[in-house]
Amino acid sequence: MNGDFADGYDEQVWNVFGFFAYRVADRGDAEDLTQQTFERALRAWSRFDPERGSLGVWLMAIARNLLIDHYRRDGAAPRQEPLDAVPEEQLGSELPAPNLGIDPALAAALATLSPRDREIVALRFGADLSGPEIAELSGLSLANVQQILSRSLRKLRTTLEQPAGG
Repeated sequence: MNGDFADGYDEQVWNVFGFFAYRVADRGDAEDLTQQTFERALRAWSRFDPERGSLGVWLMAIARNLLIDHYRRDGAAPRQEPLDAVPEEQLGSELPAPNLGIDPALAAALATLSPRDREIVALRFGADLSGPEIAELSGLSLANVQQILSRSLRKLRTTLEQPAGG
């Protein structure tokens, strides 16, 4: 049984981390949440039933619950304010070094998406789940998942293609 868990860990650790990398602003938080996901999964391993769903979907359900707990503990999801709404004295003279495993421009573009749309993108590209797996996990129809992904990718492309400062 533990060999099965170790194999599952090896297969899924980067998908779980990728999901968190798309959802939190700090690499350390993504690493901690990934670790907590596998700790919970190990404690619940005897209840995992591959007949009911794939290991990836089961782990993402655990990961999503941990993410909800993470935001509740911290009070709420981080606020996103337009740059021009922040008083100049609160702006640093230089940008902080990116702290995630994703490109800073992509992280900024992802921040423009709604929480639900960002989660669907994170499940697809961070966690590498298929459309049907995302539909199963989220309770949305496959058509709705595909529509959200399509709309979100168009918005990301438009955001990323805008000239800096424009």
